Amino acid sequence: MAKVAATRFGETYDVAMHPGPGALARHWSVSPGPWSATLEITSVVLLLGCAAVIYLSCEAFVNGVEWLGHRLHLGQTATGTVLAAFGTALPESVVTLVAVAFGSSPAQKEIGIGAALGGPLALSTVAYAVVGIAILLKARRLGCRPEVEVNARRLRRDQLWFLVIFAAKITLGVVVFSFKPWLGIVFLAAYALYTWRELSREEVGFDEEDLHPLKIRPRDPAPALGWAILQTGAALLVIFAASRVFVQQLEAVGSALGLDPQLAALLFSPIATELPEVMNAVIWVRQGKERLALANISGAMMIQATVPTAFGLFFTSWILSASSILAAIVTVVAVMFLQWIFCAQRVNSFKLALVGWLYAVFAAILIAQRMGAPPG
Repeated sequence: MAKVAATRFGETYDVAMHPGPGALARHWSVSPGPWSATLEITSVVLLLGCAAVIYLSCEAFVNGVEWLGHRLHLGQTATGTVLAAFGTALPESVVTLVAVAFGSSPAQKEIGIGAALGGPLALSTVAYAVVGIAILLKARRLGCRPEVEVNARRLRRDQLWFLVIFAAKITLGVVVFSFKPWLGIVFLAAYALYTWRELSREEVGFDEEDLHPLKIRPRDPAPALGWAILQTGAALLVIFAASRVFVQQLEAVGSALGLDPQLAALLFSPIATELPEVMNAVIWVRQGKERLALANISGAMMIQATVPTAFGLFFTSWILSASSILAAIVTVVAVMFLQWIFCAQRVNSFKLALVGWLYAVFAAILIAQRMGAPPG
């Protein structure tokens, strides 16, 4: 095995040449240059700054989307599952579309496929767990029971919808046949049907007395629909831009810590891209609107199960890698666990927080697989 010295951003490392075509493994030496430390500090500062910007933008978004739902005469659950979920999941769906439709290499298309699997995994584990933890902390602070009353039957139904569609997308990922791309239309139709059902259900709407003033019209007791659309749209643009920078800096920090770039992307990118949904949920729990928090995650899962999958079917062969299949298996286990939690009319926050451990299991298995894989 021959070693060749090289430099990158002022940092010296050795490149170990292993037998086999294109097989390279990099081993960093202990002679970092001044640019390395500067880049690490900059990445951490940008990471924290973007997280703060995303949180503040999410506060503006949830405020705007509540008024938007109120002006459109939608119920709280429909506002969470359709309006809020579509708004925050749209940027990730666009990223998937760009990767699979305009990617110039198989690796870029693989990133798009991975994003279509990573989103549901992060939502069904980390996002629900964060909601559970937020409810638990709020209950301890207020001295009340760590349980919330929600429409559990509706949540179970949404999860079953997701499970059926998700099982179909995974099955398609392990078989090959000529008309597979046309099935993308079926997934888009499935989301359209889900949206129609959500919007057509009658439920309790918003009471203006319970709505916080629209942030861009704080003195207007009844802002017009146009103002709500403007604030919601502007917040989404900021969330999208800050999320993209957040993902880039997260990958940079992972590389600085010596993590394999692909491993860092598989572990951290799904969480980073679903950060808006998580922050929306935390804000709504803080405001005592747990129904909206849970509905937002449920609706986002339905989008992630259908729209990105349709793009993947249209523009790729949709053959899943071993890592994607592992993510799918953990997602299915998480949804089954959620079905058990939602059997009760009152959701126990401690049980909901436990679902987050499944993401830790996924990470442990993935790391073990990567460490045990042969070089190159």
